[in-house]
Amino acid sequence: MHLRSPEPDAQPLLLLHGWPGSFAEFDRVVDALSDPRRHGGDPSQAFHLVIPSIPGHGFSMPLADAGWNHGRCARAFAARMQRLGYTRYGVQGGDVGAFIAVELGRIDSEHVRGLHCNALVAFPSGDPAELEGLTASEQQRLDRLQSFRDRMMGFAHIQGTRPQTLSYGLHDSPVGQLAWIVEKFKEWTDPAAALPEDAVGVDALLNNVSLYWFTGTSGPSANLYYEAFNDPSAWAPKPRGTVPMAVAVSLTQDVAVRRLAERDHHIVRWTELERGGHFLATEAPMALAADVREFFGSLS
Repeated sequence: MHLRSPEPDAQPLLLLHGWPGSFAEFDRVVDALSDPRRHGGDPSQAFHLVIPSIPGHGFSMPLADAGWNHGRCARAFAARMQRLGYTRYGVQGGDVGAFIAVELGRIDSEHVRGLHCNALVAFPSGDPAELEGLTASEQQRLDRLQSFRDRMMGFAHIQGTRPQTLSYGLHDSPVGQLAWIVEKFKEWTDPAAALPEDAVGVDALLNNVSLYWFTGTSGPSANLYYEAFNDPSAWAPKPRGTVPMAVAVSLTQDVAVRRLAERDHHIVRWTELERGGHFLATEAPMALAADVREFFGSLS
């Protein structure tokens, strides 16, 4: 989706969804980002929005060959922004979208003004010194990361090792597809909501699942995990990023610790949100939009 702002001097912004999300998860932020004047905001903080489907997801073209890892997705999006005539642009991404955003900052730093990420993951290196003096909140997030790796990584291991086998079951069963995705919304949304539909709404939940079901992309979307699991460069040490980055952290669900993120990225803004979970664009759209506007408005 390509949405031009009514403001002629709007900044180009690439919005990247995650898994099990889709371009539709940005539905609640597009108006606030593209037309802030309409919401009583500063028109100088308006954006022309480019909201693609990640390859293998939603309305993207079917994957014709192997190798569609985070880096290749990033190169495809960099080329897309150039074809649209956007020589300087920002990127916002969460979950898988955050991984791709980081790669965009590495491969297209000449054109990327800044990166805004949520649901960012920065793993400990194994050096005990980097974990000394953590705050209680930071320790809680590290504990959450360990709990996730111990108890909730089953989906990732299946998608990362046997995506094609899994896809036959999901593609053949709407109930199976629904359960596979809704489980993630149940576990990853703000725990203040008793049910996932309380956090994001029934329509948003069903729209998202329907995009996977009607496009038959349960398998192709899982393939991105397979590529990441089998790409040695994905886990190899990389140079610290140079593009300015802002991070929005959900204190109820995220695992990001600032000092670990600063080890890998050029962090210039760090926002911790009391409410909202993993799916910030859907759960806390106005908070996310405000943070995006303020970050990019601060860049020269």
